[in-house]
Amino acid sequence: MGFSALDQSSEQEALARSILSPELERPKVAALGCGQWGRNIVRNLSHLGALSAVSDISSNTASEYSSRFQVPARRYEEILEDDEIEAVAIATPAALHAVHTRQALEAGKHVFVEKPLAMSVPDGQLLGSLAKERQRILMVGHVLRYHPAVRKLLQEVRSGRLGTIRHIYSRRLGLGKFRTEEDVLWSFAPHDISIILAIFGELPQRVSAHGRPILNSHIADIARVHLDFESGVTADVAVSWLNPVKEHKLVLIGSRAQAVFDDTANWPEKLQIFDHGIDMSSGNVRVVRAEPVLVRVDQREPLREECSHFLSCVSAGRTPRTDSNEALRVLRVLEAAASSMALGGETIRTRSTAAGKLNISLN
Repeated sequence: MGFSALDQSSEQEALARSILSPELERPKVAALGCGQWGRNIVRNLSHLGALSAVSDISSNTASEYSSRFQVPARRYEEILEDDEIEAVAIATPAALHAVHTRQALEAGKHVFVEKPLAMSVPDGQLLGSLAKERQRILMVGHVLRYHPAVRKLLQEVRSGRLGTIRHIYSRRLGLGKFRTEEDVLWSFAPHDISIILAIFGELPQRVSAHGRPILNSHIADIARVHLDFESGVTADVAVSWLNPVKEHKLVLIGSRAQAVFDDTANWPEKLQIFDHGIDMSSGNVRVVRAEPVLVRVDQREPLREECSHFLSCVSAGRTPRTDSNEALRVLRVLEAAASSMALGGETIRTRSTAAGKLNISLN
């Protein structure tokens, strides 16, 4: 795999640094977009003492959150012109992420933007280059990378507890939260792709995907993605917003053990490890079952952890765990999967420049 194993102490130190230190001055952040997910960002920024203004295309919505969190409701243009506001948190529709992020960077603001960073790799590359040129923090909301259970899962992988990871499959299924701007692939799959790339430490060589529109003729409501990696490992991702039962599950198949992250389970049961074995001593294959091991994980809200990490990076000038480079890797996979879907599931080979080992940030 393309990452170096970290010992437990360095992992704990990295986790500690991701929480905003009380000695660091909290930057002033304006929140753009107070919709279904944006309102959660507003709440967390307010709790962390960083919320300075809210903005929304609906003046009524902006006024509601202005009153609730005791900050002014302002037009986005006003926010960009205000030198006292150091950063913006963008939770607008995905199709607007690139333009809103570009405007903020050009205005000299640090940016936290919800996934996906953009709807194309070239747009994402432009934003990454602009952030570097302006020396601004650009962080993308792959929130599960900040989930304590996922952080612990990555630690278990790096410790060798599971052995060599051979296959990963994920299911992100539910009913509702339909989109009209982007399909279910772009809306749901970034979370799981981000985790898969972090675990394998490389980009896939081949991507194939199938999607089906049901509610609208041009929007896929159900999709499946298959990833083949140069090292021989594989991954499958299933997403749907038409599933009658909510299921958010990630399964790792290792040479020593298997792990299950189930985000719909009660907190003590979210991360489990199974030491199932396979006995072939008699010449026949026999599964030796083991009881699941519940992995203790501190209960903390992932979005609170994510917002705190962003504030810490802005204050200390550090590179975010989910920076533009990480977001671009996810975009490359999404773009390849979208191309495959458009071609009826044809396998897409990723460019050689996108392949190879990754330097995964654990800060």
